[in-house]
Amino acid sequence: MTDRPTDLSSLPSYRAARRSLFSARKFALMASVVAGLGVAVYGFGPAAGPVDIFSSTAHAQVNNEVRKVEKPVGFADIVERVKPSVISVKVNINEKIAKNDSTDSNEDSPFQPGSPMERFFRRFGGPDGLPPGLRGGPRGRGMVTGQGSGFFISADGYAVTNNHVVDGADKVEVTTDDGKTYSAKVIGTDARTDVALIKVEGSSNFPFAKLSDGKPRIGDWVLAVGNPFGLGGTVTAGIVSASGRDIGNGPYDDFIQIDAPVNKGNSGGPAFNTEGEVMGVNTAIYSPSGGSVGIAFSIPASTVKTVIAQLKDKGSVSRGWIGVQIQPVTVDIADSLGLKKAEGALVAEPQANGPAAKAGIESGDVITAVNGETVKDARELARTIGSLAPGNAVKLNVLHKGQDKVINLTLGQLPNTVEAKADTDNGDKGGATRGTDVPKLGLTLAPANSVAGAGKDGVVVTEVDPKSAAAERGFKEGDIILEVAGKSVTNVGDVREAINAARTDNKNSVLMRVKSGGSSRFVAIPLAKG
Repeated sequence: MTDRPTDLSSLPSYRAARRSLFSARKFALMASVVAGLGVAVYGFGPAAGPVDIFSSTAHAQVNNEVRKVEKPVGFADIVERVKPSVISVKVNINEKIAKNDSTDSNEDSPFQPGSPMERFFRRFGGPDGLPPGLRGGPRGRGMVTGQGSGFFISADGYAVTNNHVVDGADKVEVTTDDGKTYSAKVIGTDARTDVALIKVEGSSNFPFAKLSDGKPRIGDWVLAVGNPFGLGGTVTAGIVSASGRDIGNGPYDDFIQIDAPVNKGNSGGPAFNTEGEVMGVNTAIYSPSGGSVGIAFSIPASTVKTVIAQLKDKGSVSRGWIGVQIQPVTVDIADSLGLKKAEGALVAEPQANGPAAKAGIESGDVITAVNGETVKDARELARTIGSLAPGNAVKLNVLHKGQDKVINLTLGQLPNTVEAKADTDNGDKGGATRGTDVPKLGLTLAPANSVAGAGKDGVVVTEVDPKSAAAERGFKEGDIILEVAGKSVTNVGDVREAINAARTDNKNSVLMRVKSGGSSRFVAIPLAKG
């Protein structure tokens, strides 16, 4: 009989002890993972069958699985890296205030209702639109100060903030994260995007942040760093709540919505992603109470890059311009034009002698693409054209009277102010007439040449039924209907004829071009049956 080592694995007592130890190890590992990560990883590989947790290979496999599901437990490392690039911005305004030292009159005050500074302090300074130094005493006495935020974008002191933070400032000072104060000068501002570029003097080795090249996704983490209520160096965290927001600030609105707490004084500060890059510049909040309610808006980094490049180069921003007044294509308008989708930008009126008019674009055309890129809506067309430099050649896809066509034109330069040209033709001076009812539209109409001051073209709305579909769509007394269903109208008979033709074509609505207050727009009116 040969003497050999006993195979312990064959003994029932050993197998029982091993099972007990296995269960204890498994429970301990599972408990530690659950406690630290909220995820259980134990005992079995995805395809290799049972894993021997006593082996070093098994431990390595478990550790790798844990790393895959591990998430950041905080943002301290990111904050430590990016916070030094953020600055507090202080502005002083006293030139206009000095005029009011001996009077309580506020006619020359920069805090007139609706003024840039009044909006600034109401949005990010104080509930009554005044800075603390002017509350409770005569307006116009003392130095007016305001505070916002910003961040360095280069080591030599170039920094980004909001236009409304530095607009009208006589003096700009910044305070860095280490408490040092420097003077700054405004290099350029762009009111249309609310972006400003300033240059901080006093060092060539400022810590700076990088503007992100990527587009944030809804649900991504975001860190807001800034100077809320003048406290300085404050960090808050949240997520990207939405993108492409239009808050009524202008045709170039394309804001990122975040829920990281942003308060008065954060304006102009950066919103960082988890890579430590600036995804946006905080510019506005929605706040019935005056404090953060979890809805803030940031200018996308892509927009900021384009704007500051021009501000640094020439101190201002030049944008492409085609010279059209545009409006969205609603479902009703799409139906009246025979479009399958409510997409594109409807040309309400081309500006005389503008690039579009010279190229043959007419009222009622729908611009559907620019250089082969689909145009989703009117705002997207404005942003796309505005992002191109004047002088560039562009190709527009246009739906013209139901037919697709391609129009090539050269962009002009967007004027600093675009004035609507009012109709100055006084027409017949013989006084107004009541007009003729068009009951199925809820409108009373009269030929324009029979109404004083209405001009010669179209028919004038002399009365609107307040319960009608026309009233719901914004028709008011004095509006002039120039076209119905693509045809010019000069009297009520023309209007009725166009409406009957639309009904014959089984249209659910009829499209009208309406002149109101010197500008034109298209309105789709539902057609009553019968």
